[in-house]
Amino acid sequence: MNTTDFTYLINNPNKLNKEHTKQLEDVISAFPYFQSARALHLKGLKNQDSFRYNETLKTTAAYTTDRSVLFDFITSSFFTDDYQTPEEIDVVDIESIEVIHRKLADTSTTSEEKATIDFLEIGKPIEFKNDESHSFNQWLQLSTFKPIEREEKSESKIDKHEEKIDLVDQFIAKNPKIKPIKNESYNPIVTQNEPTDYSTLMTETLAKVYLEQKKYKNAIKAYRILSLKYPEKSSIFAHRIKAIKLLDKN
Repeated sequence: MNTTDFTYLINNPNKLNKEHTKQLEDVISAFPYFQSARALHLKGLKNQDSFRYNETLKTTAAYTTDRSVLFDFITSSFFTDDYQTPEEIDVVDIESIEVIHRKLADTSTTSEEKATIDFLEIGKPIEFKNDESHSFNQWLQLSTFKPIEREEKSESKIDKHEEKIDLVDQFIAKNPKIKPIKNESYNPIVTQNEPTDYSTLMTETLAKVYLEQKKYKNAIKAYRILSLKYPEKSSIFAHRIKAIKLLDKN
């Protein structure tokens, strides 16, 4: 990819195709801290509805100096194309959802799991809105923790450890005195912790984040809260909860 092509894509990000996205990967490989290239690459994956988008978003955030700029970028109408305000509610055919759920119950375990994943749209790009910074920060957190692999202590490491212990013993043997701090008048500021209403932070995007992180219990809790916030969509959320339970069971 030459400079002319890159400049054209910056001015026309909607023209990004699969070939451009592949070329941008080569640019990023050569210049890992080229943030404009990473942003365009992210947009290319978004245009393709790629399953790689969600994980690439984490990688892009790691290479971004100011993540708030990245958040503003991925929530802009120019990036999302079909940007919606928080007040807009999706229209979903309840009958079609019920048909899908019946199919889930009638199929084998393997096909049931695949159908559940398709129904919950797991792996699809997560679309954040500009008032969902909490959901964005939650996605950037690690969803799993790997156990620490401890190496066996070599003789040199043991010697250094013993030296540290000797220094501590010498310090205690000297019985050092700590001089008391002079009393100074000060007015401590007392703050009261106001109760946080977590339901205000709960959004469908956050529920999607929990689902992608395989935090199924959190996802179920999220959809239950959303059912209370949006009673008109309670049937939709109820079917999602059933699907998550099936996925968790399998």
